[in-house]
Amino acid sequence: MTDCLEIITPTGLRKVGPGQEVFIVAEMSGNHNQSLECAKQIIEAAAEAGVDAIKLQTYTPDTLTIDCDKDYFKVKTNNSWKGETLYSLYQKAFTPWEWQAELKAYGEAKGLIVFSTPFDETAVDFLEELKVPLYKVASFEIGDLELLAKIGQTKKPVIISRGLASVEEINEAINTLKDNGAPTVAILHCISAYPANPEQMNLATIPDLKQKFNEIVGLSDHGLGLVASLTSIALGATIIEKHFTLNRADGGPDAAFSLEPQEMKELVTAIRQATKAIGSPTYEIGKIEEENLVFKRSIFTIAKIEKGEKLTRQNIRCIRPGYGLAPKHLNKVLDMEAVCQIDRGVPLDWKLLK
Repeated sequence: MTDCLEIITPTGLRKVGPGQEVFIVAEMSGNHNQSLECAKQIIEAAAEAGVDAIKLQTYTPDTLTIDCDKDYFKVKTNNSWKGETLYSLYQKAFTPWEWQAELKAYGEAKGLIVFSTPFDETAVDFLEELKVPLYKVASFEIGDLELLAKIGQTKKPVIISRGLASVEEINEAINTLKDNGAPTVAILHCISAYPANPEQMNLATIPDLKQKFNEIVGLSDHGLGLVASLTSIALGATIIEKHFTLNRADGGPDAAFSLEPQEMKELVTAIRQATKAIGSPTYEIGKIEEENLVFKRSIFTIAKIEKGEKLTRQNIRCIRPGYGLAPKHLNKVLDMEAVCQIDRGVPLDWKLLK
């Protein structure tokens, strides 16, 4: 495994992975409701919220499916899409390709990394012309090995969502991408439910993905709220992807499980704070803790001791504060003699003993 996913951006190199700042991606999806102006407003709000990247989706209804109203092509899942044909859904959700160069430039001007999920090989060719710095593979496309080979051949970093993929399918996807030139592959845990409820999340999968595949891991969070994303950080996630909208009430294909600007801002702030709190493994005493060392126990005299008198449990004891010998020396100093008179309440020191 490469230690980090390295993204070459217009402003320099951005590393993603362990030891780096969490990479927070706002997924626009179809929440622009076919308005270019709305798409730009989403990008602007994402930048103001403090995310690192905005992600687009690159497909058309015709590259994903066919215009057919047979029952096979109707959405049967119990969500806001139920009853739609796939074609009509994608007509509402797709991001027009003629917008995408403009949106990429607009996002980069706001300091964001802009990339996309291609859903077929023509989309990869198109995104290569736009010079996107990395690629995302959607969970439902993880088994399309021809598409993965094409993405791998760009020799750019790739993030995949595992969704419904089995261990074998994830392995096959990673191998296909890397065998075709992808330098690094990150895996996002993802529940293919829209929205995903907390009890469905099984976030313990994140460290298991890390152990099984030894790749950079993260979470594509289709739930509402911040808990799943924050918990995933503690479990080793270094990439967080969240759907984003200006206002859930405006509707849109993914609005129901998208964060609004204030929520995204709260998530970014919480992730940055959580990352600082997690830090790295250490057993050293921090500077801010040093002043509290005195509250540890140590050996003190609890009665006046004459010169030559032996130390006993009646005249010494392990108590706070911590200025005396450590408690581990108690049995060693018992029956030793005082070399001088020692008052009550004095921290014990080797130089006082014979």
